[in-house]
Amino acid sequence: MKVLVTGGAGYIGAHTVRELVNRGYEVVVLDNMEYGYEKALLGQAKLVRGNIADSALLDSLFQTEKPDGVMHFAAYKNVGESVANPSKYFNNNVTGTLSLLDAMVRNNINYFIFSSSCSVYGTPQNLPASETNNPFNPESPYALSKYMVEQILKWYDHSFGLRSISLRYFNAAGASFDSKIGEDWTMSLNLVPVVLKAALGVTPKVLIFGNDYPTRDGTCIRDYIHVVDLADAHVAALEHLRATNQTTAYNLGTGEGSTVQDVVDLAKRISGVDFVAEVVPRRLGDPVGIWADTSKAEIELNWKAKYRLEEIIRTAWEWHSTHPNGYK
Repeated sequence: MKVLVTGGAGYIGAHTVRELVNRGYEVVVLDNMEYGYEKALLGQAKLVRGNIADSALLDSLFQTEKPDGVMHFAAYKNVGESVANPSKYFNNNVTGTLSLLDAMVRNNINYFIFSSSCSVYGTPQNLPASETNNPFNPESPYALSKYMVEQILKWYDHSFGLRSISLRYFNAAGASFDSKIGEDWTMSLNLVPVVLKAALGVTPKVLIFGNDYPTRDGTCIRDYIHVVDLADAHVAALEHLRATNQTTAYNLGTGEGSTVQDVVDLAKRISGVDFVAEVVPRRLGDPVGIWADTSKAEIELNWKAKYRLEEIIRTAWEWHSTHPNGYK
């Protein structure tokens, strides 16, 4: 089976490409390389440089390569930037995805795996957050763009028979276990790379935004999922979609919550560096905690996260400490 992976030279996309290849799939990557790196593909997949908004390119690519399905990672994901520049996010994440879906319909490609986000729930009313126990409440243009595409996919199923699975990630982190690929932290605001920057002396300290939350140590709780587990889930989702032909969505997390202080303490232990972690006032809009109910994915996809925070921090440390400038 051949799969087109958009944004496949990026962080999660590249790990998924590697997993697809390891499982015997033929892979073609479409990436505009704004945040992607050819080195992340390890020479395992054909790379086409281009944009998902380029309809002529998409038609040519689909007609030439004839993929059986598409995995879609080509989206902007900085929440703060989305608030400052919503047009950028709606143009790429929504309009660009529509361009891709329309090209799939024109070329009779009917399987689509969508990189969504737990942010579609906003601040959850019930925990752990399942696919059914919380209303959708996106609280940023980024989150809204993911929610909008999920709703669009329901209509493309109804109107065109395009079957899809939306995968709602919690907090992706970590790197490959052989340290060959990982996250480029140049523009990343995620907690794990930010903490490891302090451990490596790239930044003088890490900021903890509030330690007065109603949690066991006063800091916010999040569900961190290893990027290798995410990659495995994407392949499981594609195989399930082909077997069932049913459009649906799944949460991808560990089902366990870790505090910001947990991440800091574990990073200090693994790195051996007692870096400075300074407590500052809370950030507006940070929910106290969010973690996943992953039972639907466990039952229907026969998938369960294998790795926990220890492996996440250890693989991220091994990657960043040996690649302080990422792929450059």
